[in-house]
Order: sequence, then C-alpha cells, then structure tokens
Amino acid sequence: MFELMFPAFVASMVLVGMHAYLGIHVIARGVIFVDLALAQVAALGWAAAGLGISERLHSAIGIPEEVAGYAMGIGATLLAAGLLSITRMKHKYVPQEAIIGIIYVVASAGTILLAAQAPRGSEHVEHLLTGSLLWVTWPQIFKTAILYGFIGITHWFLRDRFFTISLHPDEARTHKWSLKWWDFVFYALFGMMVTSSVAIAGVLLVFSFLVIPAVIAFLFTEKRGPLLAIAWSTGGAAAVLGLIVSYQTDLPTGPVVVMAYAFALLAAFAVRAWLKREGKIPESAA
Repeated sequence: MFELMFPAFVASMVLVGMHAYLGIHVIARGVIFVDLALAQVAALGWAAAGLGISERLHSAIGIPEEVAGYAMGIGATLLAAGLLSITRMKHKYVPQEAIIGIIYVVASAGTILLAAQAPRGSEHVEHLLTGSLLWVTWPQIFKTAILYGFIGITHWFLRDRFFTISLHPDEARTHKWSLKWWDFVFYALFGMMVTSSVAIAGVLLVFSFLVIPAVIAFLFTEKRGPLLAIAWSTGGAAAVLGLIVSYQTDLPTGPVVVMAYAFALLAAFAVRAWLKREGKIPESAA
C-alpha cells in the first residue's frame, strides 16, 4: 500500500496546499465555479494538443510533446483569465457567475467536439474529468511543486493586495487600484495552477480540492489565519481518507476522494450545528 499510494499522497498534499488557499479567495469573491470553468478551459487546451498538434510541434521545432500540451492548456486559460478580468462589473442582472458558466459550457462543448476527432476520445474525456492521481509520477510531482512554489511566493508578496480585493473589494476601490489588472494577475496565476493540476487530478477532483476545504473553513471563521489552518487540515485529512478507502475497496481514486470531501463537508455542517446549539458560535455568524 505504501509504495502504491505514497506518490498519490504527496501529490494530494501539494494540490491541497495551493488549492485550499486559493479556494478562500474564490469563495470570498463569490466566483465559486471559476475553478470548474478554468479547469475545463485547460482541458480544452489539452484536448486540442491531443489532436496531434503537440506531435507536429515536436517534429517541427523539437518541443517535447508534454511541454506543447501544457503550453496549449496555459494559453487557453490565459485567454479565459483575460476575459474574466474584464467582465468584473456591477450589473443587476448579469453577475460574473453567468460569464463563468458560459465559459464552462463553451469549453465543455469544445472539449467534447475535439475529443470526438481523436482516437479513444471518450477515454480522453474521462481522463480529463477524473485524472490519474493514482498513477502520478515523481517528476510530475516535482514540476508541480516548483510551479506551486512560484505561485505561492508571488501570492505571499502580494497577499495584502489580493486579500483586500477578495475580502474587501470596496476598500480596494478606495485605493484606486486597477481591479481589472489585479484580477488578470490573480486569474493568470490561478490558470497556471489549474492547468497543471487538471493533468494530474482531473476536473472533478481539482474543484473539490479548491472549494470544499474553503467552504468548511468559512463555516467556522472569517479570520485569515484560522481560515487557512482549517482549510489545509480538513483538505489534507479528507484526501488521506479518500486514498485509504480507494485502496481498501479497489475503486477509482479520483471519485472516491471527491466523495471523501463530501463526507468531510457533511461532518463540518454537523459540527457547526452542534457548536451553534452549545452557544459557541455567535448568532451574528450563525
């Protein structure tokens, strides 16, 4: 079990570390499905690469096929990041979630159409949805960790600005910051992360890593430090539970880990209800 599951465990911890953090920003911004949208856009780029574009680039100019595939994915997500940054607006009937939903639907349709042109297209779509976490390699883990380290360092130096824009956008406007520019930077970094993680974990698991730990954290606090502590601890514990259950039952790892996250969320709601009944959660936060 250790030899088989240890790489998947390390990969899960790397993914949880960055996704749970960015999930707090996503929940605070109210763009819950931006991860699904950008993940699906990344999948669209990977699907386009799978049609032989990466092979032709390798033959023509010597670019490794994996690098070409990643470049297609990140290129697509950067275009989507630019679109998301210019569509942040205050409109009574057109929330940004509507734009995000449109991006997701169009990217999904495009992925299906491209996959239909490729050999074993249905298998390719299934891989993009569920990933191959159980078969992740150490080189993939190291490359992902280096990329996440770069994203994490960037967020560390810009943490006050990003947290202010996410948690207190009106205050950010009083500083006369260019929200469209900073949104583009945020979504570009976000897209780089998602493009890498989709190749490992798939769309469904990436969404779970991002949103569910952050939701659990916001059930109990709004303070920055405790938010991160709760998101990281619950996300890591749920991932470990899913990996163990997957090994014991011989069921697909990705879907089992998603169900483990759902179980963790239900448990968090139960704990919150108990704390509220005991008077340990203020009514204003209930």
